[in-house]
Amino acid sequence: MNNEININKIIEILKKEAINWDVPIVTLIAIQEKDPFKILISTILSLRTKDEITIKASKKLYQILNKPEDIYNLTSKEIEIAIYPVGFYKRKSLQIIEICKELYEKYNSKVPKDIPTLLTFNGVGRKTANLVLSEGYNIPAICVDTHVHRISNRFGFLKTKNPEETEMELRQKLNKKYWIIYNTLLVSFGQKICRPVSPYCSKCKISKYCKKINVKKSR
Repeated sequence: MNNEININKIIEILKKEAINWDVPIVTLIAIQEKDPFKILISTILSLRTKDEITIKASKKLYQILNKPEDIYNLTSKEIEIAIYPVGFYKRKSLQIIEICKELYEKYNSKVPKDIPTLLTFNGVGRKTANLVLSEGYNIPAICVDTHVHRISNRFGFLKTKNPEETEMELRQKLNKKYWIIYNTLLVSFGQKICRPVSPYCSKCKISKYCKKINVKKSR
């Protein structure tokens, strides 16, 4: 069966199923406000941090930091207190300060709309840059995290070795109309059904379309 047809069918089924799942924190913020600045900062907070902690930290931080220039009225300690206990909160506090100052001084407080420029910011990788473009500016971009990398290969749609390779392959093979939603769907799907170990294949609505690559045990 043609892979392209498979993935289109899979995505359409996941779109219907997703209403029953919790939306990932960073995407939830984007849907609510479509604020590129907050998406950028929240994604940095989310790295190596559980969603429930990220959402609490984001809410606290945005009580004192709503735009880059607000950083000049804050100390690093105040930022640390606001975002604690996200992972590496002291390092992230310094990253946030540096990014805010750079945005204000070099970009008139506007978050850049291109990946090469975003990648020049401290702590910003391709995952974060793509999320800012897709959710903040509605620009087609493919955000690849561990869920997207793992599940795309588990489907049998791709055969890639790492997230960056997965992003480049998806740019070639995935219909552009799905680029923005692909991450949201697969992160939710990966958290609820397609777990890294022993996925819930018995209650998965797309099981018959999935090649189950490297699935040794399922529920």
